[in-house]
Amino acid sequence: MTIQTIGIIGSGNLGTRIGLQAAISGYAVSMYDLDERSLTRSMGSMKKLLSHLTSTRQITEEMGVQAMDKILFSQYLNLALQNVDLISESVVEDAAIKTRVWKEIGELAPSHTIFTTNTSYLLPSQFAEVSGRPEKFCAFHFHDVFYSRVVDIMPHPGTAQEVISLLENLGRKLNQVPILIKKEHSGYIFNTLLIAWIDAAGRLLTGEIAEVEAIDKSWMVNFGMSAGPFGILDNVGLDTAWQITSTRRNPASRAFAALLETYVHQGKLGTKSGEGFYTYPNPSYKHPDFLK
Repeated sequence: MTIQTIGIIGSGNLGTRIGLQAAISGYAVSMYDLDERSLTRSMGSMKKLLSHLTSTRQITEEMGVQAMDKILFSQYLNLALQNVDLISESVVEDAAIKTRVWKEIGELAPSHTIFTTNTSYLLPSQFAEVSGRPEKFCAFHFHDVFYSRVVDIMPHPGTAQEVISLLENLGRKLNQVPILIKKEHSGYIFNTLLIAWIDAAGRLLTGEIAEVEAIDKSWMVNFGMSAGPFGILDNVGLDTAWQITSTRRNPASRAFAALLETYVHQGKLGTKSGEGFYTYPNPSYKHPDFLK
């Protein structure tokens, strides 16, 4: 089948980036979120991203204008799902919420629509049946989209082969590098590696070995990176990081999850709320003198 319209369910940081990249790539995009404020933030984030992409000559101003013209923002799921050929779901990393969302999507979406979930740690088989079309259901997991251009394709045992092939082709058209995961695995490849790194940073912090900035500086200097583990966590979202770490059972992970929970309860979610381990939009780790 031909993909012409992509529906994005959830207008958070990653949903916003996926939607914008899809529009830049020539697809019509339907952005859905229950929260009108989230949709407003999403639109503003897209405009900032386009400004950066234009200033760095990755796209032209005309391409940016054309991309925004291709995007519909809606609080109404039935309207957002009209005529969509593929859905990319990026709602909060909570199995109960995702189950509820996929049941509703399955009842409203056109019969030909391909279903994909952008979950980081949950498995597609947890939602495939409730969606009503398990053969068309697959994990299609994006990273940063613009700067970390990997998209993981993780089918469940019932995913049709033609869906896998379609997603590989779509990933390339969205300027991503598709990575096929042979069988279901929580965390895919990169996140499995990343969580071990984050666990180590969390142990250093909760064990009072070093402060946030010292840990980040050590990583940034040694590897020539633009951010350390806590700067990266702010970009991932501390609520997402908390949900992931809270499922782990080792004492160090649980101690770090407890620390993250205090940030979440204070509304300090990272870049999307303006404050996390650092304060945004000008975090100290981006200052020229941070590594001096």
